[in-house]
Amino acid sequence: MAVRLRLKRTGKKKQPSYRVVAVDSRKPRDGRVLEVIGTYDPRQEPSAISIVNERAVHWLSHGAQPSETVSKLLTISGAWDDFRSASEPTAAAAGAAVAEPSPDVASAVPVPDLVLDGPAEGDDPSPADAAPANAAAADAEPQNDEEDR
Repeated sequence: MAVRLRLKRTGKKKQPSYRVVAVDSRKPRDGRVLEVIGTYDPRQEPSAISIVNERAVHWLSHGAQPSETVSKLLTISGAWDDFRSASEPTAAAAGAAVAEPSPDVASAVPVPDLVLDGPAEGDDPSPADAAPANAAAADAEPQNDEEDR
């Protein structure tokens, strides 16, 4: 079942007020709801928003998708920030544990040096050693710049 957080219209004709509800997404706008989590009255100045943040965070953490209007109301009421802060510490704690190992662990695990493709350790490539190899290649294939053009 796909749960949505959306508005349910109440009030008289031409005088709307809304309930913020958790509802199955297949139900009609004013149909049966799972839970009423708040109210919204746009006719007051400023608009009256009353949302139970704890229940909104509960539904968001269980996968409920807010409508565009309800997501704005959740941001205003602070429920969206509560939801984000509730979901981030677990990821931040896991990332911090990986990013900053304890000093004991860091000293026990050797850190590899930068490895480049090249001669093995102990081999000292000097220009004198490289010259005969290049000279042998030069003797085997004569280079004539004029013929290449």
